[in-house]
Amino acid sequence: MSQAAEFVEIDWAGRTVRIEHLWIAPHRSSAPLIVFLHEGLGSLAMWRDFPKQLCEAAGCRGLVYSRPGYGRSTPRADEEAWGLDFMHQQAHEVLPALLSALGVDPVAQPPWLFGHSDGASIALLYAAQFPQALAGAIVLAPHILVEDLSVSSIEKARTAYLETDLRQRLAKYHDDPDSAFWGWNDIWLHPPFRQWSIESEIETIRCPLLAVQGLDDEYGTLEQIHGIARRVPQTQLLELSDCGHSPHRDQAQRLIAAASAFITQQTGDKP
Repeated sequence: MSQAAEFVEIDWAGRTVRIEHLWIAPHRSSAPLIVFLHEGLGSLAMWRDFPKQLCEAAGCRGLVYSRPGYGRSTPRADEEAWGLDFMHQQAHEVLPALLSALGVDPVAQPPWLFGHSDGASIALLYAAQFPQALAGAIVLAPHILVEDLSVSSIEKARTAYLETDLRQRLAKYHDDPDSAFWGWNDIWLHPPFRQWSIESEIETIRCPLLAVQGLDDEYGTLEQIHGIARRVPQTQLLELSDCGHSPHRDQAQRLIAAASAFITQQTGDKP
């Protein structure tokens, strides 16, 4: 992204945390706002130009940010281990605090959430917890339970981080790549996390929902989005061929067309 990121401080878990964020098309003050939630190794910068392209296509504003521990936001302390509820904390505590700090009233003007992988799960948890504070959600490669395929791929990522140049490549996008990588990798490979599931929690989601997954996703099977559709009847599904875990990179134009049409369909239905 060519624009310079900004920073805002929030109070979270008894400490002050700096959050890196970027506004897209803020001049569209009355347009719907899309908040982008990155993946488990992602950051603001790793979205590249996708958020801008989607906002242009949908006629929306955008807010992109790096969660604590990622990008240029406050890193995770060396001794800080994420708990089994780390995605719940992001959905129930960090995101509401960030919106408040930036002057966004999600009840008066409910935003859209656009999440990828862990960010998609966080979007689902927010939608379930705050049904009156969300216009809709688009979730890419979400996790609602832990699958063997996910754990196997995350184990391979651990090996790659230790034995290849993955750490150097991540350092382009994170001030502290160890903070980002080990926070994510350690909790996903923590044996008790195998029992993690949000299958029952998402049943309270009432907003429009588009669930997207690549047919070649190396981190999850189609049961992830099919499981959402069984529990959230208004869910629309989009299964993309020739697409792995990152539809916004592998099939950007198809995704932009589907996502912008979905947002326009929902906002157009309102008087």
